[in-house]
Amino acid sequence: MKNRNRVTLVVAAWASLAVWGCSGSKPTTTATTTAPTTTAAPVEEAVQKGTGLNVANIDKSTDPCQDFNQFASGNWYKNNPIPAAEVRWGSFNELSDKNNAVMRQILEEAAANTSAAKGTNAQKVGDYYASAMDTAAIEAAGIKPLQPELARISAVKDLKGLQSQIARAQMLQTGALFNAYVGQDDKKSDEYAVNLYQGGLSLPDRDYYLKDDARSKGIRAAYTTYLTNTFKMLGDNEATAAKNAATVMRIETRLAKASKSRVELRDPNANYNKMTVADANKRFPNLGLPAMLQQLGLGSAKSVIVGQPAFFQEASAALKAEPLNDWKTYMRWHLTSSASSALPKAFGDESFRFSQVLTGAKKQQPRWKRMNRATDGALGEAFGQLYVDKAFTPATKAKAMEMVQNIKEAMGEHIQNSDWMSATTKTEAMKKLNAFTVKIGYPDQWKDYSALNISRESYLKNMLAAREWAYKDNVSKFGKPIDRKEWGMTPPTVNAYYNPSMNEIVFPAGIMQPPFFDPNADDAVNYGGMGAVIGHEITHGFDDQGRQYDAQGNLKDWWTKEDAEKFEARAAVVGKQYDAFSPLDSVFVNGKLTMGENLADLGGLSIAYTALQKQLKKQYPNGNAPKYDGYTPEQRFFLSWAQVWRTNARPEYLRQQVMTDPHSPAQFRTNGPLMNMPQFFEAFGCKENAKMVRAQTERAKVW
Repeated sequence: MKNRNRVTLVVAAWASLAVWGCSGSKPTTTATTTAPTTTAAPVEEAVQKGTGLNVANIDKSTDPCQDFNQFASGNWYKNNPIPAAEVRWGSFNELSDKNNAVMRQILEEAAANTSAAKGTNAQKVGDYYASAMDTAAIEAAGIKPLQPELARISAVKDLKGLQSQIARAQMLQTGALFNAYVGQDDKKSDEYAVNLYQGGLSLPDRDYYLKDDARSKGIRAAYTTYLTNTFKMLGDNEATAAKNAATVMRIETRLAKASKSRVELRDPNANYNKMTVADANKRFPNLGLPAMLQQLGLGSAKSVIVGQPAFFQEASAALKAEPLNDWKTYMRWHLTSSASSALPKAFGDESFRFSQVLTGAKKQQPRWKRMNRATDGALGEAFGQLYVDKAFTPATKAKAMEMVQNIKEAMGEHIQNSDWMSATTKTEAMKKLNAFTVKIGYPDQWKDYSALNISRESYLKNMLAAREWAYKDNVSKFGKPIDRKEWGMTPPTVNAYYNPSMNEIVFPAGIMQPPFFDPNADDAVNYGGMGAVIGHEITHGFDDQGRQYDAQGNLKDWWTKEDAEKFEARAAVVGKQYDAFSPLDSVFVNGKLTMGENLADLGGLSIAYTALQKQLKKQYPNGNAPKYDGYTPEQRFFLSWAQVWRTNARPEYLRQQVMTDPHSPAQFRTNGPLMNMPQFFEAFGCKENAKMVRAQTERAKVW
C-alpha cells in the first residue's frame, strides 16, 4: 500500500482517464416501467444486431430519464457481483482481465524459455517473471537479499550519512521523505529540470493521519498493527517493534501536517517554485542538497523546482529535530514495505491485511496477476513489444487515428462556436488544439534496457535493480533535448492520458479494445466509448489545470482576464453539481478535487457527440441512419458511454476514492454529464421534470 509513484508517472500535472479511479455503486432511485422514447424513428430497422453493445445488460424496468446508469447497466450490476479478490468490478476490470490472460501467456512462455540469449528482452522478461513466481526460492531466501540495503541504513552514523541514505532511497524508489525526479520545466517546456515534490507517507493521503473520525482512527490502528508485525518479522522483539511502529507513525504524521492537500496540489502555479541549488540549500539546510544531487547523478544542476517549499522546510527541520535512530527506523520501514511482494509470503500477507481495512478486499489477487503488473511496471517496453505483436493491429491504429482527427475537428468547432470566449482567447485555444501530439498503441522508439541486468537468482535483486535502472534512466535526461517520443504508460495499460508539458494525448494499445473500441462495431458505439475517451483527453488540455498551459506546453496565462473569469464561473457550476453527489450515506464527492476529470467527462462526451453527428451525416446524408437492437445511433452513443463506466464497488473502496481520487465514482461519471446535455434529453425523450434533466438555469456547459 505504498504511496510511491513510478518515476515516469510522478509528474503531478498529468491528467489521465485513470481507470483505477473509476468505481461506483448502484444509486437508489425509484424505477418505473417507462420504455425509452425516440424522437425521430430512422427509416429502417437493421437486420444486423448492433455489435459492440450488449443490450442484455439494459434494465428496461428503469426509466432512462430517471436514472440512466441503472437503465443502461442494471442487469449487469445484478449479474456481476464483485469478485472476492477485487475492490471494484466494471468494464475496465473486465478488459484488464482479458489483457491479463494475454500477458500471462506471453510471460509464461518467456519464463519457460531458459535458452533465450543473455541480454535480450526475451531473457530479461522471462527471468524477471520466473523469479517473481518462484515463491519457494523467495521463502528460502527470507530477508537475506534485503540485508545489504538494511545494512546501509544501519551503518548511518550522522546527518550526512542519513542524507546519503535518503538519496539511495530515491534511487530505489522506496517512497521515503520526498520525490526527486527529472521532468520538463513547467515554464520552459523545451528544457528538463530537477523537481522536488512532497512525499514520505505510507497511508493514501495526509488526511488519514489527521482526521479524528472513527474510520480514520480505525485505519491508523490497523496501520500500527501492520507496522508492528512487519518490524517483528524483521527481527525486532515485541516491545521494540511497537516502539518502532510509533516512531514511523510520529514522523509520517509530522510530514502529513506539512503536506498540501490534494485540492491544493491542483494549482500548478503554486507548485512551481524555482530556486538555485544554493538558495534551496540555505532554505532546507538539513537535506544536504548539493551532495544529494551529486549522488543522484544531477551534480550539474544549478537550479531546482520545489513543489511545496513549506513541506521541505518542515522536512529539513525534522531531519535535525528527530533522533537519528528514529530516521533509520523510518527508512527501514519504507524500504521493507516497498519490497513486500519480493519477500516471504508473511510480509505480503501483512500488507494485504492492512489493505483490506482500506479497500474492503476479501481475498488477495493471485500471485500471477500481481506479478503480471510487476513485470509490466519494471520492463514495460520490453514486455510491451511482445504484447503488441499479439494484441494490436495496424488497422486498429488507423481507425483510431481517424476518430482522433474527427474529434479534434469537433473540439475546434466547439471552441469557435463558444458564446463566452473572446476572439483573442479562441485564437490561442485553436493554436493549442492544432499543436496537440497524438500517440496511439505503442512507442515509435522503444526503451533500451541493455544496462539492466536481470537473472533468475533473486526476485528482490531484480526488483531493486529495475528500480535503480528506471531512476538512472530518468535522471539521464537532464541536460539533453526533450525526448518527445517517450511514453508515460506501457502498451498493455488499459488507460489513457494527457500530458500538458508535452501537449500530447496518449492511448496505449491496452485500451483500444471492446468495450472502448471495436473495429466491427457501429460508429455510435465507438464514439460513445473510445470517442468519449479521446474527447476526455483532449478536454484535459482545456480543463482547470490544462488550460493554464499554452500550445508549447508552457505554464503561461494565454487567457484574457474576462474569459478566465467566465471559465471559472462555468467550472464552479460543475463543482457545485458534483459536491452534491453522494455515493454512500454522509459521503460526498469533492467537486474541487474532481474538477478536472468532471470537466473532461462533460467536454469529452459533448465533442464526441458532435463528431458522431458529423460522421452520421457523411454516411447517411438523408438522415436515415439505421437502428440496431431497437435503438437509434444517438441512444446507442449514450448507452455505450454508460456501459463503459458501469462499476460495482465496495463501500470501503468508495470512501477511499472520494478522499484521494481526482475521478468521481463511476455512476456520477455516467449520469453527471448527461444531466447537462439536451442531446441526451432529446435522444430519450426526457421531460423537463425528470431526474436526469437539470433545470436550464442550473446546467453546466464549458466546452
